[in-house]
Amino acid sequence: MTTRGVEWLSAAADDPVECRMAWASNPRAPYVLAAGRLFDTVTVEQRVGMETFDQLLRRGLPFGPAVLDRKAQRVGFFLGSHSEEMFTQHLVQEEGAPPAYRYLGDGSVVVVPGPMPMSGDRYQWLRAPTRRPIANPLRPVALATMLVASAELLSRVDRYGARYPSAAALALSTFEGDRPDGK
Repeated sequence: MTTRGVEWLSAAADDPVECRMAWASNPRAPYVLAAGRLFDTVTVEQRVGMETFDQLLRRGLPFGPAVLDRKAQRVGFFLGSHSEEMFTQHLVQEEGAPPAYRYLGDGSVVVVPGPMPMSGDRYQWLRAPTRRPIANPLRPVALATMLVASAELLSRVDRYGARYPSAAALALSTFEGDRPDGK
């Protein structure tokens, strides 16, 4: 994370100076920030979140910082503050069922990683803020679209896996005596 990213993110803290001092003494330390001031956050379960992150990145769609909570197995996507109406409007317009999500805005808090987390830390930046994000009205649209698309893709993968077992599963069932020819 850059110095400008730290300045922007710490501005969401109740005491920005204290936040920057905490990170200066321990850049790995997570910090609790208020949502709704500078950003809102949409969180989803990790599997959907990682697929969504990958789709947004690969397709070059607009999106802001993204964070992973390894213990809770959730991914959070940062949107501009007060984006909930636009996000939910586009989410319901998508074909397919949206995944379960939590929208964190005014009155909510978000735990963010420090500026330099280590690979084994609970909180990780998937995409750290490098500066104050430029307002982009397409960010909530892209996130809503990719969340639904990613959930549908993973659902199809699961159905395929149930219908067509992997070679390893077939080998295991044959090893255990469950051969298709009954022998």
